[in-house]
Amino acid sequence: MPNPVKRHSKTRRNQRRANDFLKSPSMSVCPQCNEPKMPHRICPTCETYKGREYRKAEKND
Repeated sequence: MPNPVKRHSKTRRNQRRANDFLKSPSMSVCPQCNEPKMPHRICPTCETYKGREYRKAEKND
C-alpha cells in the first residue's frame, strides 16, 4: 500500500475532523403556545408561523 508523499499539516487534519461531529439542532420557542419548535418552520402543535395560521392538508381516505 502506498505511503503519503507529503505530510498533512495539523490544520488540515483538524479541518477534516471538524465535520465528524454532529451539531445539535437549534430550537426556538413558539410565541403563540410557548412550545419548542425548529426555527423558520411551522409550529407542530398550534400550526402557526409568524402570526399566521397554517393547516395541514387533510387526507380523504
